[in-house]
Amino acid sequence: MPQNFRLRFDASGARGELRQAAAHGLFLGAEHVLGVSNDKVPLDEAALQRSGTASVDDGSLTAMVSYDTPYAVRQHEELDYRHAPGREAKYLENALNGERAVVFALVAAEMRRSLR
Repeated sequence: MPQNFRLRFDASGARGELRQAAAHGLFLGAEHVLGVSNDKVPLDEAALQRSGTASVDDGSLTAMVSYDTPYAVRQHEELDYRHAPGREAKYLENALNGERAVVFALVAAEMRRSLR
C-alpha cells in the first residue's frame, strides 16, 4: 500500500548558520591576506606593518584589510619608491590578487563545516 509523506523544511536556521560561517570564513581570509601583505609591506620602523587590520561587516558579508598610517596609501601606490628586498609597492593589492583562491577555499571550508 503506497504511503504519502509531507516534509516541511524550515531553512531559516540553516541560512543563519551559513551566513555566520561565511562571515567567519571571510574573517579568516582577510587575516590571511593581511599576513601575506605584511610580508611585502615596506619597512622602515614597522609602523605601517603594525597598523594593518582585518575586519568583516557581518551584515553585508564584506571583508576589509587596511593599513592606518598617514602614508599608507602613498606607499602602496608609489611605484617609484625603492624598498628593501622582498618589500614592494602594491603590497595589499598583490596579496589579495595572489591569495584569492585561498580566501575562497577558507570561506567554502567554513560553510561546509557549518553544514555538518
